[in-house]
Amino acid sequence: MRAAGTQGTVDLVRACEPDRSGFAVRSGVRLYYEVHGGGPTTVVLLPPWAIVHSRCWKLQVPYLARYARVVVYDPRGNGRSDRPPGPSAYDDAELVADALTVMDTVGVDDAVVVGLSVGARVLLALAAGHPERVRGAVFVGAAVQLDDRPNPVQDSFEVERESYHGWQRWNAHHWVQDQAGFAEFFFGEAFPEPHSSRQVEEAVGWALETDPETLVSTKSPKRQVLGGDEARAAAARVACPSLVVHGDADRIAPLRDGQALARALGVRAELVEGGGHCVPARHPVWFNARLRRFVEQVGVGARG
Repeated sequence: MRAAGTQGTVDLVRACEPDRSGFAVRSGVRLYYEVHGGGPTTVVLLPPWAIVHSRCWKLQVPYLARYARVVVYDPRGNGRSDRPPGPSAYDDAELVADALTVMDTVGVDDAVVVGLSVGARVLLALAAGHPERVRGAVFVGAAVQLDDRPNPVQDSFEVERESYHGWQRWNAHHWVQDQAGFAEFFFGEAFPEPHSSRQVEEAVGWALETDPETLVSTKSPKRQVLGGDEARAAAARVACPSLVVHGDADRIAPLRDGQALARALGVRAELVEGGGHCVPARHPVWFNARLRRFVEQVGVGARG
């Protein structure tokens, strides 16, 4: 059951209500956050991309909040957070600064930080640039490209066509014309596992809580994103314990990128057999248990 809110929709019945919620503000942009639980270690679940909001972590929050303090927030561009205009508002540096602002607002000195998809790229920059804030880093389905290979899908993002099929749908003009159609295609690719219709339906609903112009800004080629030499240098600077999780059937972030990131961090990639891009949503029991074990290994009071 859902009710209309000022921006998008708000769940009426939830497995875990926040102990605290509010808005962190940076440069006039409001970021809606929630804090759940009160354990000794804080876990920050970064937003993956503004096509969804913090409810994408709904299968993690109730479980983790029994053992840790859990912080989630809506990304700029979706949910109850603001939607600043223009591609530069969605530079990776802005997303890193948002994470720090939320942590400062809720009083988090350091945390185990989890990044899914684009959130993993944000986490890489955060852990490299602010090592004192990241106690442990968990990279899931990491959209981090360490090599310099071309990306024809992104390169044609602004090319207008008469029709759009397959990955041609990754296109600014198509998103404006048929945002729902793109979302249905994209999440069908993100959830290749059988019996994922519920996850796809829910994610499409979250995607439609933003507008196509904002969505285009979040993927414009004019943004500044971490990749190539800078991403390799960032990985070399990460000093905290790290965990890399990747589905071996991921159609969004290639498995080789997750494996390359693991090698750069000096850890072993943990592969989820048959897993797509959104392992936490489709394999929550395994993922929650693995994440809890990692938190216990690196969290407050952990033995070295």
